[in-house]
Amino acid sequence: MAKNPDIYYKENRLKTLRAFCKTVETGNISAAAEKLYLSQPTISLQIKSLEKKMGARLFERHGPRIRLTPEGEVLYDLASPLIKEFERLDERFHAHFGRLEEGELNIAAGESTILHILPEHIRRFRQQYPRIRITVHNVTGRAGMALLQSGEADLAVGSMLKKYDGYFYRPILTFDPMLITPLDHPLAGRAGVTLEEVSKHGLILPPRHLSTWKLVEQVFRKYDLPFNVTLETGGWEVVKKYVRLGLGISIVSGLCLEEDEPLARISMRRYFPIRSYGIIIRKGKYLSRQAQLFINMIDPHFLDDVARREKLAGKPPA
Repeated sequence: MAKNPDIYYKENRLKTLRAFCKTVETGNISAAAEKLYLSQPTISLQIKSLEKKMGARLFERHGPRIRLTPEGEVLYDLASPLIKEFERLDERFHAHFGRLEEGELNIAAGESTILHILPEHIRRFRQQYPRIRITVHNVTGRAGMALLQSGEADLAVGSMLKKYDGYFYRPILTFDPMLITPLDHPLAGRAGVTLEEVSKHGLILPPRHLSTWKLVEQVFRKYDLPFNVTLETGGWEVVKKYVRLGLGISIVSGLCLEEDEPLARISMRRYFPIRSYGIIIRKGKYLSRQAQLFINMIDPHFLDDVARREKLAGKPPA
């Protein structure tokens, strides 16, 4: 006997809503299918089924990209919190009884943070909660903010040179901006190197769309000095490698420098701002118990500070 269509739909409502919400959050059907471990045709059929049952078109399609219709926006606002809470049901149930043996934690961070700040914290967390799966997303700047916004990352750890609305950030470590050169470079070993002297040598910098390039550009412009980028490449470890090879000099965060590296280093805090590193979370986001424990391990006062700021923000102006 054929199954009643209404019963079939009710049994599969969760699947169709999950497919819909994940498509909204990832921006296209292919990415949603990958996240849900389903085929692209399956996701498409689930969305079509949902549109038919709701009696409304939910997406406007423009090639591979899709955009919500007004009806789709309303449905996403209603369904997204329900889907997120359902996906956290097992985790919250076990957390209620103090059992955090399983679950997952997603962290967004840049390469230097992953290499120099996170290892000890992750090691300690893994010792206490060995069955919690940790994913560290190697991303920078806006990409990290995008992961927080979509909910793919629980928190980010790193530097926030530019303030973003809708996020809490609390610095926990600071590092000087450092000029690095080969050991036999003319500027090596000198104290009080000026920005004008630096401007006479070729720089190695991360790609121009990243915040470091823009910061260097702003500082040189402030002092009305030119700067010459002879090599553009990604990642501080790569930058240091090319500096050691004598292909240029660079200005990096002191975070990425090891004591025994064969590089000359000179503080440039006279010209460039000290860079801070800390925890970033999205305002209004539900934090899993795993995320709370990891944050408390890094900065025991962060969540108290967030609660205090939220309370102040909720007060009417004096």
